[in-house]
Amino acid sequence: MKIAGGCHCRAIRFEAEVAEEVEIIDCNCSICAMTGFRHLIVPHEDFSLLAGEDALSRYRFGTGAAAHLFCRVCGVKSFYQPRSHPAAWSVNLNALDDPGALRVDARAFDGRNWESARAALD
Repeated sequence: MKIAGGCHCRAIRFEAEVAEEVEIIDCNCSICAMTGFRHLIVPHEDFSLLAGEDALSRYRFGTGAAAHLFCRVCGVKSFYQPRSHPAAWSVNLNALDDPGALRVDARAFDGRNWESARAALD
C-alpha cells in the first residue's frame, strides 16, 4: 500500500510502498528516545522524496555512519539513513499522514547498547 508523510511544516513530503502489516522498531538510544522516532524500514527503491530535498539538514554523531535528516524549517526528522539498514530509509511512523492505516507490530531494540543488540540480531 502507498503511505505518505513528511515534516510538521510540510516542507518535506514523501511517499512509500509498504505492506499493510509492518514491523516497526522502537529504539531506546539517546536520539530516538528524545525525539520519539519509531522506525519503519523502507527499501530505497520503495521510497520517493516528493518535496523538500533543499530543506533537509544532516546531522551525524557517534560513528557517523547514520545520516540523520531534519527539516531546516520545523526541525522534524521524518526519515533518515540508518547505519543498521544501509539499503533502506528509516521512516518515522509518527511522521505519516495516517499511521493508523497500517497494522503495526512493534519490536524493541536496545539502541543504548547498539553494538551488542545488533550482534544479537545476526
